[in-house]
Amino acid sequence: IKLNYIIFYMIQKIKDKVVIITGGAGLFGTQHIKAVINNGGKAVVIDINLKKINIIKKKFKHQDKDIMFVRCDITKEMSVKAVLKKILQKYDRIDVLINNASIDYPPLKDNKRFKLENFTINDFKKDINVSLIGSLICTKIFGGYMAKKKGGVILNIASDLALIAPDNRIYNNGKKLDFVKPISYSISKHGLIGLTKYTATYWANKNIRCNALASGGIFNNQKSNFLKKIKKLIPLGRMAKQGEYENAILFLISNDSSYMTGSTLVLDGGRTAW
Repeated sequence: IKLNYIIFYMIQKIKDKVVIITGGAGLFGTQHIKAVINNGGKAVVIDINLKKINIIKKKFKHQDKDIMFVRCDITKEMSVKAVLKKILQKYDRIDVLINNASIDYPPLKDNKRFKLENFTINDFKKDINVSLIGSLICTKIFGGYMAKKKGGVILNIASDLALIAPDNRIYNNGKKLDFVKPISYSISKHGLIGLTKYTATYWANKNIRCNALASGGIFNNQKSNFLKKIKKLIPLGRMAKQGEYENAILFLISNDSSYMTGSTLVLDGGRTAW
C-alpha cells in the first residue's frame, strides 16, 4: 500500500500541467519529455527540425496522447504567437515553459571558421538569435500569457558553460586548437542566467517563478579520446548519464521548488567547483 501511495504521489506532481518544451526533439529534450509525461503532465514539443520531430514521435508513439508536437521557428514572433493559439485551442492553458532550444556544434575536424579570430558576425547573430533571442521571444509570449493568468513556471536550460569558459583543449589532439566551442555558445548560455534573474524579479508579483539549470554534458557515445580528457575536468569522473537530469527537471517545474526563483541549479558532476 505504501509503495502504491508513493507511485501515485509521484505521478501527481505535475498532473495535467501543460509544459512547453522548445528544442524538444533533441537529446536533452527527450529528458524533458519523459520528466513531464511520466509524472502526469502534458508535453508540448516545439522544434524547427521536422525530421527530428518525426524521429521523436516514434520514440513516444505509445504515449502520444500526452504529447503535442509543433514545428515552429522560435526566432519569429508571429510563429510563436500562432503556436500559442494552437496550444490554447487544445488545452486552454499553459503552466510551464522550458526554454531548451539552442545551437550547439559537434567537434568537427579543422573547423577554423569557429575560432574567435575568424568567427563572423553573421554566425554569431544566428546562434544568439536561436539560443538567446528565441528564449526571450518565448518568455515574452508564453510567459506573458502565464503572467496574465497569474501563475506559472519558466525553466531556462543553461549549461556549466554559463558559469565557466569552455576548455577547448578537450576537443583537440595536442596543443593546436583546430576545433573550439564558438564564443556565441558561451555568451548565449551566460545570457540565459541574466534572463532568468530578470524574469524572476519582473514577474514575481504575477506568481511566475523562473529558474535555470546549469547542466554538464551528457554521455552519448563520444570518442574515447574526448571522454578521457573531459573526465579529468569532472570530480565525479564521468559525464551525465542519459536520463540523469529528469528528476532535477521535475523538481524545478513542480511545486517541490515553490520557494525557489531567480536561481541556477548546477548539476555538472562538480566541474565548476574546480
